[in-house]
Amino acid sequence: MSKLSVRELDVKDKRVFVRVDFNVPLTDTGRVSADVRIRAALPTIELLLKKGATVLLGSHLGKPEDADPKLSLKPVAEHLGRILDRGIQFAPDCIGPKTKEIVTKAPKGAVILLENLRFHPGEKTNDPEFCKELASLGDRYVNDAFGTAHRAHASTTGVAALFDRPAAGLLMEKEIEFLGRVVQAPARPFVAIIGGSKISDKAGVIANLLPKVDRMLIGGGAVFNFFKALGREIGKSVYEPELAKQARELAGDPRIVLPADMVAAPDPNSESEAHPVPIDAIPADEMGLDIGPATAKLYAGALAGARTVVWAGPMGVFEKKAFAHGTESVARAVAALTETGATTVVGGGDTVAALTRFGLLDKVSHASTGGTACLEFLEGKELPGIAALADAE
Repeated sequence: MSKLSVRELDVKDKRVFVRVDFNVPLTDTGRVSADVRIRAALPTIELLLKKGATVLLGSHLGKPEDADPKLSLKPVAEHLGRILDRGIQFAPDCIGPKTKEIVTKAPKGAVILLENLRFHPGEKTNDPEFCKELASLGDRYVNDAFGTAHRAHASTTGVAALFDRPAAGLLMEKEIEFLGRVVQAPARPFVAIIGGSKISDKAGVIANLLPKVDRMLIGGGAVFNFFKALGREIGKSVYEPELAKQARELAGDPRIVLPADMVAAPDPNSESEAHPVPIDAIPADEMGLDIGPATAKLYAGALAGARTVVWAGPMGVFEKKAFAHGTESVARAVAALTETGATTVVGGGDTVAALTRFGLLDKVSHASTGGTACLEFLEGKELPGIAALADAE
């Protein structure tokens, strides 16, 4: 899994095309509202500048059908300039004569952000001509966009194939290192925590990780498929009947740990009516919206002494205070393990959002910047954006 690193590239006086993931939320007024992904790319950008490169940044933003001004990366360029405290040149397109002129006339050591790659259909279709035009802008290629590594798009695979030594950026390198360690060589005891609103999102992760872990703690909406498989009533809780067979097969595995109680209410907006109930006593007109206090203690105990933890998916509707305790309790237990030297890896947008909400994002070993990419990696799938990079020398 070891890939050629940007550290090993000769980039002095070279133009380096860097695929970054600047797919960040914007306010109604067109300002960046959360810049975690931008800041995650800074180490690679700063390293390249230190080594004497001119940096060309390419990214997508949103899912435009065409050139949508609301999804322009210009506000991102302005935000990046403020963070780096330097001028950032913005190219109003990612290909074409005008872009080529901007790039070729840029002074050495400049940082240029290209307009949204997905304004061109050739990005998603991996069109060969579009790939050639993008590749012609740079002398070297670096992919630092782990969040898009699961997609075989022009900027992640097609362009990489046109360079002799396509390399991983520092963020990509870190993602491969931590997620690879979890999948291939975890220190033991190894505990996985699986949550989120649906089990179908994590079915592949469960199947791949279960044979490798010592324990797997289940929370969130994922638990109700297991409860159904065991013949328990779940009230109005979310449930995916098409996965009943898989849940029945997994429910008897001794490594699977299920909740002892839940916090129930008529719906997520009924916070004042939230109350803990045993798992076999969820009222018919209510739904489970968080693991209960007894389960929070049970899971903290199950995590005690773990040397590797991977966590994908919150334990409940953490956005609501009445249903956030379970997720926060698990987050604090994972943070405490990190302090003891355990390797703790969290993935998925909701899990990262929860840790951010509780002020614990910097208390884990690694918080993956990829949602689907992270889950597919944990499933054991080969990600096209990683496969396209040269192997380490």
